[in-house]
Amino acid sequence: MVPYAAAVAGALLMWLAFPPFDVGLLAFVAPAPFLWGLRRAESPAAALAVGFTYSAVFFGLLLSWIAVLGMVAWIPLTLWLATMGAAYGLLVWSFRAWPPGRWWLITVGGWALWELVRSYFPWGGFPWGTVGYAAAGNPGLIGSVQWVGPAGWSVLAIAVAAGIVLVVEDTANWRLLVDPAVVVLLLAMAGLLLPARSDGESLTVAIIQGSSPCPQVHCQNENQRIFERHLELSRQIERDTVDLVVWPENSFGTPFDPIGNEDVDQTLKVESQRLGAYVLVSGTHRVDSESFVNVNIVYSPIGTQVGRYDKQHPVPFGEYVPLRGLFSFIPQLDQVPRDMIPGTEPVVFPLQDGVLGSVISFEGAFSRHIRDGAQAGSELMVIATNESSYGPDAPASDQLIEMARVNAAAIGQDVALAAITGKSTFIDAEGQVGVKTELLEERVIVAELQFRDAGPTLFTRLGDWLVFVAVAGGVAGIFTPGPGRPESRRRARRG
Repeated sequence: MVPYAAAVAGALLMWLAFPPFDVGLLAFVAPAPFLWGLRRAESPAAALAVGFTYSAVFFGLLLSWIAVLGMVAWIPLTLWLATMGAAYGLLVWSFRAWPPGRWWLITVGGWALWELVRSYFPWGGFPWGTVGYAAAGNPGLIGSVQWVGPAGWSVLAIAVAAGIVLVVEDTANWRLLVDPAVVVLLLAMAGLLLPARSDGESLTVAIIQGSSPCPQVHCQNENQRIFERHLELSRQIERDTVDLVVWPENSFGTPFDPIGNEDVDQTLKVESQRLGAYVLVSGTHRVDSESFVNVNIVYSPIGTQVGRYDKQHPVPFGEYVPLRGLFSFIPQLDQVPRDMIPGTEPVVFPLQDGVLGSVISFEGAFSRHIRDGAQAGSELMVIATNESSYGPDAPASDQLIEMARVNAAAIGQDVALAAITGKSTFIDAEGQVGVKTELLEERVIVAELQFRDAGPTLFTRLGDWLVFVAVAGGVAGIFTPGPGRPESRRRARRG
């Protein structure tokens, strides 16, 4: 039972590292009990069970807010993530008797591979629970995420945790803890001294959080009422007092959308002219009975459309149903009658003093989507999100904000995060969160943001390079000839 207790302890500590508790430093020690327990599992089946236990407890607690949508959403996702954790557990256990340095390489590289696969597979992946988001959120460390990326901090956190396990077992392994800890401290010092900064022209940005008349459910004339409420709040802003106004995801929707309704399009053009500002609105347009698009549209101060971004990464089982025929027996999927048509590329919007990029909701949690916008030329980023499906006490919004602030620091750009029901906020290039709304609050918030003129960060240029180094190190730990490999031991006995 000891390995299972250690797995549960590690899972609870890791849960505390993320919002709503947000004790980010725990990310460096939370994996240690889990890894220690894996080294003491008595069989492959036990190793699988220990890995499953850790992941089921951690992800089950972290994502408990998904249960608001029904157990049919929460349980399968948790079981899938736990299954991946079981596979990692078997990997770590299989090499427990190898020399400490090799086990350390395989453990760190295996975790990096686990998170990498999880961020892409299946159906585009799911990045919630990536250790680097908790680890990198700490002071100093967030300043260095521009060099190693969020997932790079996962590598460093696991490197420290694996070192702790080996030192507890034998103090002769001290280098395997001290070396990664020194790297962490050096990066923290560099992040404090040289954080990413937005250094270009400033602009005044307003976020309109109009909320919803019926969060978590649908109601009569919902799309019209949401649009009109956001328009009403927008009209409270005086002319020439802001440079950019941002409406959140689903602030319009068929039949009140500017793609299919000329009156709505004209209303938004008139409002952008009245404000003398750029206006980004976000919402959905029904293409036909089976499909829709989710878009951001930007209007200029002279009342013309600057451009349109189509969301590229739909939420599985939320905005489309993968293998719809196979899952037709699940009645709850009737709530997703249409599939979203994804966009094919990032889109940036040239404004008067800089270039604006944007992503929509789910995409804001993926460092690769934020990076794509930066690579396409963005100098300031907008994340338009909804979150009206979750309860007023759910930590989903705080978790998204935490990921968004780390992603903002990774590309070194200011971010406006606009949510229809909250929480909306502004995040600067150093990852600092500014004024923030409450959940379900109707409010206009305003802040000064800046474009980034300094050029791409190292993460923008190279992406998750440290992850691939760690994976390569793990592969080398397994396949490079030397002490620890079974054939090497056999040759030594024969000699």
